[in-house]
Amino acid sequence: MNIITTSLEGVLIIEPRVFKDNRGFFMETYNQNKYQKSGINRRFVQDNLSYSVFGTLRGLHFQIRHPQAKLVQVITGEIFDVAVDIRKGSPTFGNWTGVVLSEQNKRQIFIPEGFAHGFCVLSKTAHFSYKCSDFYAPDDEGGIIWSDPDIGIKWPVKEPVISEKDKHYARLCELLPEQL
Repeated sequence: MNIITTSLEGVLIIEPRVFKDNRGFFMETYNQNKYQKSGINRRFVQDNLSYSVFGTLRGLHFQIRHPQAKLVQVITGEIFDVAVDIRKGSPTFGNWTGVVLSEQNKRQIFIPEGFAHGFCVLSKTAHFSYKCSDFYAPDDEGGIIWSDPDIGIKWPVKEPVISEKDKHYARLCELLPEQL
């Protein structure tokens, strides 16, 4: 597998080895030993699957007291996936990075603890799968408005479909340190 570093320390793009032939393809989506050798030393405790339609934008989400590292991939379709650095004291605090993940490129993104996460769907539909290093805790949710002008994410969808909850998150600069 090929590991590509990003502008945010710890956020990695993973290009797994894909073995194709006339029957289709095979790839490992996770191998603890190989990922650990590449610097991804997390114990994943929960797998999630999300299905969304074109234009859906989910995020920017994080957990406050139980932060989660995530290993993200697309099963079908295509998304634009984003990580925002919310680590207090980080030299890249408030910066973001994004990558297109699709069933064609088979890329993954590893997002460590201390980052907000979001994505938007670029294809008609998308199945999105991700591993988490801690369990989902509904009482521990945090979020940042997807359109925060200080962060300045260049979302490739003009009129996104957004949940009521995601529409009402605060800007990053409005959050208190204990809310990160």
